[in-house]
Amino acid sequence: MTSASTTTHRTHRAGTLQGALLLAGSCMPVLGSVLITPVLPQLSQHFASTPGSEVLVPMIVALPALFIALMAPFAGQIVDRVGRKALLIVAMVAYALVGTAPAWMDGLAEILATRVLVGICEAAIMTVCTALIVDYFHDQRRNRYLAAQTVATTLAATVFIAVGGALGGGGWHTPFWVYAISLVIAVPMIFVLWEPRSAAGARAVESSVRVPIPWRRIGGRLLVSVFAGFTFYVIVIEVSYLVVGSGVAPTDTAVIGAVAAGASLATAVGGILFARLARRFDLRLIPVAFALQAAGMIVIWVVPTLAGLVVGAVVASFGSGLLLPSMLRWVVATTSFAERGRVTGLWTAAFFFGQFLTPVLIGALAAAVGALPMAVGIVGVAAAVAATVTALALRGVRADATDEALVPQGTAREAAR
Repeated sequence: MTSASTTTHRTHRAGTLQGALLLAGSCMPVLGSVLITPVLPQLSQHFASTPGSEVLVPMIVALPALFIALMAPFAGQIVDRVGRKALLIVAMVAYALVGTAPAWMDGLAEILATRVLVGICEAAIMTVCTALIVDYFHDQRRNRYLAAQTVATTLAATVFIAVGGALGGGGWHTPFWVYAISLVIAVPMIFVLWEPRSAAGARAVESSVRVPIPWRRIGGRLLVSVFAGFTFYVIVIEVSYLVVGSGVAPTDTAVIGAVAAGASLATAVGGILFARLARRFDLRLIPVAFALQAAGMIVIWVVPTLAGLVVGAVVASFGSGLLLPSMLRWVVATTSFAERGRVTGLWTAAFFFGQFLTPVLIGALAAAVGALPMAVGIVGVAAAVAATVTALALRGVRADATDEALVPQGTAREAAR
């Protein structure tokens, strides 16, 4: 099945090139989250004399996720009012400018200010890229690209961590230059992407009759998305600390990196298998994904050895790989064109707010119970509850029943060719 989206004068057919560019753009928020992680010790040492640096330096990594959560709903509103492509190109160019700025800065306050701007750009980029994937592709092709978004961002995270660590050998300033890669992606976006045909009609409707956000339909789904963002990042953020807690020396980066890479690969495998499994299980993949996360985290709690950690991290991460595209499909793919930008922005905000909460809540849990593996296990129990609740809520509900209605007017016949 080939998807299509048209302008007034010419028919466009979305293909691999458009999909690849949107997947590459989707990796930019991951770049903001993980690239600087390997040089945080250098940054802490450099700003050791700055009051509050023990809190402010980690915020260099955390601030972008927070501002994605805060700004994504506004980005979604802009998407529905002014269109997709223009906002995406502007955000990609601005991202390169503010992302590379710390490469020539030495003040912690100034660097933190640029990280706020990075988060705002990432909110726009992630919202538009996800909305365009849903606009350009339909049915199984949409499922494959939503799954590929998980795979691409997961693999990109692994690569960016390695690149940040390698470049960090030249000083903490050096990794920030990698943000310029968004310019390389933005240039072909200008020539290859287009505004979906229904955008003009949707904005005309928007100007006369405000299309309301379907809160009744998506409110509960957004709350689940916050929890999904939280559980998704538990293993990503805590795996290195869990490895060290199992008896591995903090200096044994080979073992730590291998376990982290194995978990990342399991997430990617889950994303790769999503499209195939979605045809068979449909929305039932959501409770399955939560159940896998629960099983893996509980194994980490009950068997706190390195072997138990590896098994638990792989199982939980595989569940995460299924969960992210399933949540996207459940929330975003069931929207009309006129509301899709705003709903995508709200979903992005919900998921990244969950990400921002992960180190905060896990830190509080670990302090309360006295052990990180037990804290992870408690999150696993909560994931098991989420699996039960979503399984009951989704009985008899199918996502594919709405796909035909979601194709923009005038494109259904073309999309079926």
